[in-house]
Amino acid sequence: MSKIALIVGAGIGLSAAFARALAADGYKVVLAARNIDKLESLCNEIDAEAISCDASSVDSVAALFASMQQSTGVADVVLYNPSAYTAGAITDLDPELVLNSLMQTAYGAFLVAQQAAIGMKQLGGGALFFTGATASVKGFPNFAPFAMGKFALRGLAQSLARELGPQNIHVAHFIIDGGIASPGRDISSDEVSGNFNDDQLEPDAIAQTYMAVLKQQRSAWTHEVDLRPWVESF
Repeated sequence: MSKIALIVGAGIGLSAAFARALAADGYKVVLAARNIDKLESLCNEIDAEAISCDASSVDSVAALFASMQQSTGVADVVLYNPSAYTAGAITDLDPELVLNSLMQTAYGAFLVAQQAAIGMKQLGGGALFFTGATASVKGFPNFAPFAMGKFALRGLAQSLARELGPQNIHVAHFIIDGGIASPGRDISSDEVSGNFNDDQLEPDAIAQTYMAVLKQQRSAWTHEVDLRPWVESF
């Protein structure tokens, strides 16, 4: 029987690249997002299932896992990918938008992790991944809400790695330190001319690292890895 992977906050970029890599490795993939219409093409391509979910809602996340268990089964792999981007001077920020940012980026991660851990404990193991950002480790001016959410996400991942690792659940946090290239862009002409300079992270390249971490033997698990273009300062 195929292993099952769930990607929460699925879209057409990084999460789609990871979904394709998982499907190519034999996983049955379930994609969750608020708007699942955008996922129709990807679902057809890799024979995935799409389920509508608001990751910041307790009831919606519980319904996602219940529906998935009935239709597909318990997830061996779960990736939490959503975040909400709110920027501005501290004196100008809308408190409601800040709250939404925290709910999507951090609280939703807790809700998904809680349900994922319940299932993985039943399975006797699994992998729980979180997509972070530069803001996970550095708070920049006018980006306090994003940094708050990503710092919290990183703290959640650290805590769960210590709690769940001994139960054979691999928890990993991925710091994406740089801009992610748009999916489907034509890079062939740059490669031919020799001008291609990798100034953005390619989604497929990120997905390769996710898969490499997923396949690690538990005597040498990675908890956190950062990825950036070679031109990115750090």
